[in-house]
Amino acid sequence: MPMTEPERRGTARQGWAAFEALRRTVSRISRPGRRYARAVVQGAPRDRAATGAPDRDPPVRVLAERAGERLLPQLLPLLRAARRSPHRRRLALLAAGIVAVILANAAAQIGLNFWQGAFYGALQRRDLPAFARELLTFAPIAGVLLALVVAQTWLQETAKVALREWLTRDLLDEWLAPRRAALLAFAGPVGTNPDQRLHEDARHLAELSADLGVGLLQASLLLGSFVGVLWALSGQVAFGIGGHRLVVPGYMVWCALAYASLGSWLTWRVGRPLVRLNGERYGREAELRFELVRASEAAEGIALDGGEREERLLLGRALGRVVALTRRLAGGTARLAWITSGYGWLTLVVPFVAAAPGYFGGELSFGGLMVLVGAFNQVQQALRWFVDNYARIADWRATLARVASFREALLHLEALGDRTGRIELVQQADESVRLEDVSLCLANGRTTLDPPRVEIRPGERVLVVGAPGGGKSTLFRAMAGLWPCGAGRILMPPRETVLFLPQRPYLPPGTLRAAVARSARFADGAVEAALARVGLDRLAPELDREGRWDRELSAEQQQRLAFARVLLHAPRWVLLDAADSALDEEGRRRVLSIFADELAGTAVIGFGSAPGPDGFYRREVRLLPVPGDTGLGLHARRRPTGTPPLGASAAIPA
Repeated sequence: MPMTEPERRGTARQGWAAFEALRRTVSRISRPGRRYARAVVQGAPRDRAATGAPDRDPPVRVLAERAGERLLPQLLPLLRAARRSPHRRRLALLAAGIVAVILANAAAQIGLNFWQGAFYGALQRRDLPAFARELLTFAPIAGVLLALVVAQTWLQETAKVALREWLTRDLLDEWLAPRRAALLAFAGPVGTNPDQRLHEDARHLAELSADLGVGLLQASLLLGSFVGVLWALSGQVAFGIGGHRLVVPGYMVWCALAYASLGSWLTWRVGRPLVRLNGERYGREAELRFELVRASEAAEGIALDGGEREERLLLGRALGRVVALTRRLAGGTARLAWITSGYGWLTLVVPFVAAAPGYFGGELSFGGLMVLVGAFNQVQQALRWFVDNYARIADWRATLARVASFREALLHLEALGDRTGRIELVQQADESVRLEDVSLCLANGRTTLDPPRVEIRPGERVLVVGAPGGGKSTLFRAMAGLWPCGAGRILMPPRETVLFLPQRPYLPPGTLRAAVARSARFADGAVEAALARVGLDRLAPELDREGRWDRELSAEQQQRLAFARVLLHAPRWVLLDAADSALDEEGRRRVLSIFADELAGTAVIGFGSAPGPDGFYRREVRLLPVPGDTGLGLHARRRPTGTPPLGASAAIPA
């Protein structure tokens, strides 16, 4: 017979008391059980010796590897960043709204479960008026549940957008802090393909975090709501032994726990390699995308050189690595499906088998059986969350490791150079440049200055000369604060008085005016005069047109544009790293004459293999190799298979 209203209230009171007893029982879980639970959540720590990773790895790489071992060291820094973020109020409101909707959903589910008992009871009695009455009762319950599901869906999707916005902005802030983006290129594998981590990994982590977080919260609240009900209803399942009636307290709850524990353990055993495979997949996908972008940007050169065959082989190898790993991932997912799908099918009959003694013993009506089975299924659904979502949890862990290690590396870039020694860069108020006992640690050697102490005064023109690959560009970067590996001191004038011109100037997307003037404002006449001075007067009508000037302009035009920028900003110091290498002799004389006319008081420090024929530079400083020093020893270092060397994301500067 269906339960009366007083019986339902009594069942609820017994249920909460039973839930508290269950909580105390579970809290006394054995120590090995707690170790297993931590292993499920955190994953087994990697054996460093087994990976073959060298002990002399740079500190940034070691930090990234350690960040990938445990869940909390990955998660806590991100949670602290979210707490300090200006987006925290919006995220907190969304989280509170989701919790409120899920609580209401759980309450409505309890009402629906009890309604099922009355509904099936009416069917068993063939009571048509009661049947019609229960159908009318169902309508508001279904309407409330539908509204709650829609509200939860909207809140969940909005939370994904908010999480992605916060996470991407946070990573962009850390990545584009002064000099970090350039230094990251020399931080090892964690610095490769930052676009993948900033775009795809951040998006994927935000979406998985919202889905899994809401699912876990919903499962936990359902468990808390129904475990007490199921405990109380278990009293109606009795075993007849030797003419005696035996009732096991919480029998159906223990059945649900045992079944879920077995399924979770099997899922963890079979599915744990998916965490590592997902991490590798994202890395190889990023490499393939990088190769495709590189080939697209070099399409003209490939066509002129007839290099399509070679490019096809390179791209085919990159694709082959992705396909091979994806096949391994598909095999692991298929093996996991044996557990998850089998677990799901067995769930259809397990509660009926467990409750059969009570039903066939006559103590459970058909309606009571369906209430019991409904409560069992709700508890089971909550407990099987881990089983159903293990593949996504593995994906989330892999993505979290990539994002956390990337962010951790950005915050610890000052560790670069700890093993090789660090060059001390000092910003001084004095209007001079001083290099004191500076030596540069290169890929496979070390260079030093001759003379060891150099002072450059305002208005001087000094050329740093060295052999190809001898460290000229490295010294240029060191003076800009982008290369810390080495020794000695570099004293520079205030940063706002210095302009660095690399071989390939930085031209951001936008108008040509913004590309030449940057953030400063100049009159139209001044900008047009600067363009005419460097031989780009034909570009004056294009000043307000937006475009990708780094693609539209030739290398020669880009370098001329950089000198127009120098003319407009009139810095006290200019450092040229092959900044005129694309110019012909006439163009070179034209742009360098700026420092004899308009900017006669500006000091120029150039970096090249040999002095020019025009005698522009009046003093030379030589870079000489240090015999017997292996520097970073990148080519000689033994590294694990498939691990790119330090700085693999960018060429080590010469």
